[in-house]
Amino acid sequence: MSNPYLPSWEYIPDGEPRVFGDRLYIYGSHDRAGCDKFCDYRLKVWSAPLSDLNNWVCHGTAFSTRDLRDHESDTDWTDNELYAPDVVEKDGKYYLYAYIVGAKGCVAVSDRPEGPFRLISQYKYNIEKHYDDGTFIDPGVLVDDDGRVYVYCGYLGSYMAEIDGSDMVTVLDGTYKTDIIPTEEPFNFFEACSPRKINGKYYLIYSPKQGSRLVYAVSDSPTGPFEFKGTIIDNSVDYPGGNDHGSVMCVNGQWYIFYHRMTNNTIMSRRGCAERIEILPDGTIPQVEMTSLGFEESLNPFAVTKADTACVLKGGCFITERNIFERVITSVTDGCVMGWKYYDFGSDTDPFSVKLKVRGMGCRGTISVHLDSYESEPVGTVEFTENGGVISAGLTGITGRHAVYLRANAGYEGWAADYFKGRTLFELEEFVFVR
Repeated sequence: MSNPYLPSWEYIPDGEPRVFGDRLYIYGSHDRAGCDKFCDYRLKVWSAPLSDLNNWVCHGTAFSTRDLRDHESDTDWTDNELYAPDVVEKDGKYYLYAYIVGAKGCVAVSDRPEGPFRLISQYKYNIEKHYDDGTFIDPGVLVDDDGRVYVYCGYLGSYMAEIDGSDMVTVLDGTYKTDIIPTEEPFNFFEACSPRKINGKYYLIYSPKQGSRLVYAVSDSPTGPFEFKGTIIDNSVDYPGGNDHGSVMCVNGQWYIFYHRMTNNTIMSRRGCAERIEILPDGTIPQVEMTSLGFEESLNPFAVTKADTACVLKGGCFITERNIFERVITSVTDGCVMGWKYYDFGSDTDPFSVKLKVRGMGCRGTISVHLDSYESEPVGTVEFTENGGVISAGLTGITGRHAVYLRANAGYEGWAADYFKGRTLFELEEFVFVR
């Protein structure tokens, strides 16, 4: 499944990936298109079989703070929005750690990883001065090999505590620790704690003050001290950036970083994406780029590419939801660049054509097609008119693996060039290469 890996209408940011049994589960927040707030009052769970990561299933509402059509409220002390949950397994039960905006956080339990989850209680603790008064913001939970349980939290500052593994709710006295990740250089902690134990080392993935990135720190102990290691991914490289929250998971022997990207020209409509990563023998994780691949090794150029799978958007263009069925790249002005990584064109050298479906915006011009770099010489040029529609151009034989970039060029000179400067030229819906 290419990025974003869930159905195009679904917005699940802050994704915590977990493998339970023979399925991959995604636990995250739930955004709403067009909303002026982060997140929703519900948490939804999606999963896919490890044998078929193209076959995602929605398990519906797993937990909520308000009465919904399919689910009664699970909290009687608040109806505020739910953010950034995590789920872990302990002794055959599945525990949901929920962060509720401006209210006490809580723990819920289920016999199944997809839920629904039944409330156990709010966190129980004897902490004289709690960092966020019991909110337990952005909880990331680690069940260690010895059965001990740790929760990591924080916003503008980090903290952790050990949870009593017999009830999964009570903070053990004397285990509360602040600044587990410093706010100073090079750590720059901001939010989004997510712990993992990998090859005997303790990793904490989080978002730094430069919030478009996911970075990581490593320790020999679950309680630190942690050593800053670097960036795993940055969702603002050649793309409209925003906050990020996610984690790493090994799926079928391959490690991935799960993160989210922005849509609708807002930081509050976020969709989940995944990239392959490598954990080197010394435990470090080289930074990876954003691609359109998701769980795929390469894209098929001869299958239709939807515009909203673009991983490069430069010049002010952005992906937006026109309706539940259509997501396009809009605000495409002169010089805007749109890119997709990576296609495998195979070894056949026969010429073929590229066909694009665009919505006319009363302008004319060209779209140049580039390989591997948007500054390279174009391999073809497509003309568009005021009316849009399906447009095409012939290309010389292309073989091998390439990124594909489309650059918009206004077709005006003289005073007309100034008149149409900054105007949306067209909206891109989809394209395909055809032999």
